[in-house]
Amino acid sequence: MKPFRFGVVAGYAPDLRSWTAQAKRVEDLGFDTLLATDPVGTADPFVLLGAAAAVTDRLRLGTFVLADPFRDAKALDWQARTLHQQTGGRFELGLGVGRPGAETHAAHLGREFGSPGERITRMAETIAVLKGTADRPRLVLAGGGPKMLALAAQEADTLTFTWAPKTTEAEAESIVERFRELVGARLPDIELGLNLMAVGDAPSPGIARWAGVDVPELAAADAVTVLPADPRRAAERLLRWRERWGISYVTINSGYAEPFAAIAAEARTAGG
Repeated sequence: MKPFRFGVVAGYAPDLRSWTAQAKRVEDLGFDTLLATDPVGTADPFVLLGAAAAVTDRLRLGTFVLADPFRDAKALDWQARTLHQQTGGRFELGLGVGRPGAETHAAHLGREFGSPGERITRMAETIAVLKGTADRPRLVLAGGGPKMLALAAQEADTLTFTWAPKTTEAEAESIVERFRELVGARLPDIELGLNLMAVGDAPSPGIARWAGVDVPELAAADAVTVLPADPRRAAERLLRWRERWGISYVTINSGYAEPFAAIAAEARTAGG
């Protein structure tokens, strides 16, 4: 089993001072990675991650995840390799096809968005460019659908499962097993991760608006997207998922950074 890694998906910051303060706080809490969405509010993640790198020492930095339709492949390769090299290898490139609503931002940038199939094909072409040089950042792909799993099986260094909010353990296991079959002998080389929605069972209007279901209902259903608030119980669940599915890299949004830090510390103490 791979050792645990824990990360935080950064929240919106109105200015550079608050953004860099967030980065230092995430490092001080003991997390392994700080991840930037695409965009961060309206800001470009590469600019903000460069600033985060300048005020941290150990923290790894990544995108979760870049929308491939927003960028030209060669320009993206240039940006990614620059951040990778200037941070001493602390940058990890997370890449995806764009979340719902991303077509609006693509149009603003003058970029063609395309159908889901076209975006998967274009992302495979982008990955070929990114892998054209030896000194490159770690490639993180996020998804759970058949086409993304197939692409990740061939290309990813890390696969982060992005399950539907109400996904049960039985449903999650089916997706993990599908990926294991696709990846075959390459499985030991790939880090498996998941992105959580919440810790505990307190209502969250923001999550309810985005997911169409609130945290108490997800917690009551034992959805794999929510952990118990008790650090010991939550750590036991993470240890079980790591043993059962091989999932060792776990991330959550910044609103849950403090309770998740306690869970991460408990999981590391219990299982490394």
